Amino acid sequence: MESATIPISNLQLAFTVVLVLITGAISSLLKLGLLKSLLWGTVRTFVQLTLVGYALTYIFKINNLWLIMTIITLMCFIASKTAVKRTPNVPNYPSLLAFVSLLASTYLVGSLVTVLIISPDPWYSARIVIPIFGMILGNSMNGIALSLDRLYAEARSRSAEIEAMLTFGATPWEAIRSSVREAVRAGMTPTINSLMVVGLVSLPGMMTGQILGGADPNEAVRYQIVVMLMVAAAVAIGCLILVGLSYKKLFNEDGALQPFVRQSKT
Repeated sequence: MESATIPISNLQLAFTVVLVLITGAISSLLKLGLLKSLLWGTVRTFVQLTLVGYALTYIFKINNLWLIMTIITLMCFIASKTAVKRTPNVPNYPSLLAFVSLLASTYLVGSLVTVLIISPDPWYSARIVIPIFGMILGNSMNGIALSLDRLYAEARSRSAEIEAMLTFGATPWEAIRSSVREAVRAGMTPTINSLMVVGLVSLPGMMTGQILGGADPNEAVRYQIVVMLMVAAAVAIGCLILVGLSYKKLFNEDGALQPFVRQSKT
């Protein structure tokens, strides 16, 4: 079995633009209005990933724990900002809650995986820690955005029911509990769906990358199992923390629904 990665030349990399042109042509033909975003996204992909490649080469050589933690924390901050932008229907949404939930879930699950399961030497090896934490963040970001959006949507659609329960003496938690459950379920559904079909419908990115790099498929499968399960755990923890911290913002100090929830009653 070949053990070396097949290199991609600059010319071959530039040729991938043809794929974007095909997609852009379809967008223009159907008047989808996506051509500008597609081209801009392609440019950003080339620039951002190229810069990241050079940065990671430097970071891997230094392999300093405090630098790695700073980078991961910055990644959590950027991910929280991105998650906020994906929830336009959530008024006065504090980015701090998203940041706290992502920070907690990423460091907890990521540390367990790197220290207890993969166990590199040293345990904070940048070559292992940064990719692992990055995969956790990418999935958790999507999960918390979905769960938060569903929480507010559920609260609005069931505002009459929630207010009735409050009137009969229920606490805010008792009144909103069903909505919280649906919100966490919504955030976890994409990850659970991926667990159900992995290997049958698709070969995930990490596994594919290792196989293309010449790794033994059986070893690549082991790593992918670790990745899938750590992502599921991180998404679940992130959604629980965020929804648990956010549901209280649906109520005022007297335990009544906030006006922005009641105004959407049908």
